[in-house]
Amino acid sequence: MFERLKSEDASVTSARVARHLDMSLADDSHSLRVATDVTGDILAYAAVHWLPYLFLAGPEGYLSELFVAPAARDRGLGTALLASVVEEAKARGCARLMLEAVRTRESYVRGFYTKRGWIERQDMANLVYEL
Repeated sequence: MFERLKSEDASVTSARVARHLDMSLADDSHSLRVATDVTGDILAYAAVHWLPYLFLAGPEGYLSELFVAPAARDRGLGTALLASVVEEAKARGCARLMLEAVRTRESYVRGFYTKRGWIERQDMANLVYEL
């Protein structure tokens, strides 16, 4: 996933991130959580999309991104961000939260999510349609 960014000009990446942040902050259908150090540098962030489902008792929160900078790992930042997402989901009356984890990523391999109560669905397939 990040390999694409290595070959992209930084100005293109920066412009895209700014556009996506504007979309995410335009209304309450998205939430962003950010952890910074004392100087304001971003150490970690989480992005959540709140999706209405007609068959669920409440919306589903889709945790699309949870990132902790390598130098900031093992400080509890990911756990704290995840806990804040769960609290917001409860406050919004959500029926559930969902995320996708790449099985080769270090966080998946070490069981980051399952150790925090997330359950891997065995009956679901993750499909994408590249545009």
